Amino acid sequence: SISPPMSKFLLIVSLIACLAVLAVLLFGVGTFAKGGDFNRKYANKIMRARLIAQALAVALIVLTAWLARGGD
Repeated sequence: SISPPMSKFLLIVSLIACLAVLAVLLFGVGTFAKGGDFNRKYANKIMRARLIAQALAVALIVLTAWLARGGD
């Protein structure tokens, strides 16, 4: 089990990571809806950024849950 301050810190970092995923997702949806040259040029890069942010967020959530459980 981890200390409460560390648990709170990991929870906050996990929430920030989730908000970053949401921001990238909304940005990508917005550019897709608008279309145009920007979307054609950057759509795959935006999707890749979302996938990386999402993987990081999931890893942080799993790490937080694992450490809160006792790290067994």
